[in-house]
Amino acid sequence: MLDRESTFAHPQIVSLLKTKFVPVALDQAYQRRQKDAEGDYYRKLAGQGPRGDFRGTTQGFYVGTAGGKLLFYNNNRDPEKLLRLLQQSLKQFADLKAAEADVAAIDPGKSDVQYNPTPPEGGLVVRVRAKVLSGYEATEDRWQKIFQNAISRDNLWVSADEHQALCQGNVPRSLQMRIAKYHLVDNTRGEPPMWRDAEVRDVSMKLEDGLLTGQAHLETADGKRGFQVALRGHVVCKSDSLVRLDVIAKGEYWGEGQYTRNAPPGKFPLAVSFTLADGTDVADRIPPQGSRGWVRGYLR
Repeated sequence: MLDRESTFAHPQIVSLLKTKFVPVALDQAYQRRQKDAEGDYYRKLAGQGPRGDFRGTTQGFYVGTAGGKLLFYNNNRDPEKLLRLLQQSLKQFADLKAAEADVAAIDPGKSDVQYNPTPPEGGLVVRVRAKVLSGYEATEDRWQKIFQNAISRDNLWVSADEHQALCQGNVPRSLQMRIAKYHLVDNTRGEPPMWRDAEVRDVSMKLEDGLLTGQAHLETADGKRGFQVALRGHVVCKSDSLVRLDVIAKGEYWGEGQYTRNAPPGKFPLAVSFTLADGTDVADRIPPQGSRGWVRGYLR
C-alpha cells in the first residue's frame, strides 16, 4: 500500500516501467520456494542480492537481465532514490556485452502446482476490500497518512459446491468459516494475522430471497484483538450461476498484529466489502492471502 501510493504513483517511475522495463509483481514467499523454472530464475537473481538466504523474506525491488544478472536491489520506498537507481540500471544494461543482454528464452517446463494455484473449477472469485472508517489519531507523518487512508485488496475463493449452494439459497458452513477466518481481518496496514478456529466465537449467515444477512464475533483468547461485525448484501443467481454478489461487513474491530501496527486506539469501525470479480482486473487471478502455500486448507 505504501509503495502504491508513493513509489508507483511517481509519474517518471511509471513511465520508465511502462517503456523501458518488463515489470513483474510477485509474492516472493512463493517464488523463493518454487521447484520449477520460475523459482530457479528468481533464486538465481535474488541470490545475488543481500537477501540470499531463502529461508527468510527476500522482498524488495530487483532489476535484472533476462539471463538472470542482477543490476540492482533496493528495499527503500523513497521514489527519488528508486528513480535514480532505475536510471543507473538502464545505463548498466546498455553497457553490457551483447552475449549478456541477448539470451535465449527459458523453457518454463512444468510449474510447481503448490505455488501456482488456480481458482476452483466451477467456483467463484470475489474481490475483498477493507477500510478503517475512523478512529486514527491525527498525524503529519506521510507514511502513516497513507496507512490511515488505505483500502486493502484480497480475493475470496468459493468452491463449485458452495457456488451451487448459494444459488439454492444456502450459505455453506465451510464458506462462512472461510470468510470469517481469512477475510474479516484488518489488512489495511500490512499482512494480518488470520483467525484460528477457536477464535471464531460465532458466525452465522443466511440467504432469503437474494438478501444475505449475518453476524460474526471473532476474538483472541486474551481479548487483545477482536471483531464484532454484521453482514448484509445481495446474492443473485440466474440459471444456476451467480451473477451478482455485493455484501458489506461492518462492525467494531480492536487490536493489531505483528505486521499491522499503529491501529487506532481502542475499538474502531472497520468495513469489509465483497464483490463478485469479473476477470477484467489482473488482480482477480491472485490467490487469497490466506491460501498461501496451503490452498487445500483454505478451501476445506
